[in-house]
Amino acid sequence: MQNQLLLIEDVEDLGRSGDLVSVKPGYSRNFLLPKKKAVVADKYTLRLQEKLKSERAKRAELDRKEAESQAKQIDGMVLTIEVKVDPDGNMYGSVAAVDIVRHLENQGIKLERRSVVLLHPIKALGVHPVQIKLKEGVPAQITLHIVSEGYVPPSQEEPEQAPPQE
Repeated sequence: MQNQLLLIEDVEDLGRSGDLVSVKPGYSRNFLLPKKKAVVADKYTLRLQEKLKSERAKRAELDRKEAESQAKQIDGMVLTIEVKVDPDGNMYGSVAAVDIVRHLENQGIKLERRSVVLLHPIKALGVHPVQIKLKEGVPAQITLHIVSEGYVPPSQEEPEQAPPQE
């Protein structure tokens, strides 16, 4: 038996504020109702629905503008992450969404871990495109260079000295 609920807050993979949703009793009893993310839908709470939807529309517009400005800032950004590798060139561990968020925070960009779209942690050296999904579905993409510790980019290497000509 499904419960009809009115969402008070946005819930990932369920709905937005002001939406009427049907969920299983355990989900509503153990998560939505105790965390005050939803209320049981009845004739009194349905009046609240219009107010919630209008507030959600205003917040969505602000979130979209904020996300678009942030997308302009990070779109096309190139991050270099140094990792430890064994003598054969295999990585110890992997690079996950949390690592990417940490590196972006070091550059002054705040993101949530769930904004970084990675199907699997990255386990190979090289160049990897990474999708970022900001608020309201605004997309961005960064390029991730994963290099071994001690790697010096070619432009920073010391030039070789030419042998003296006779």
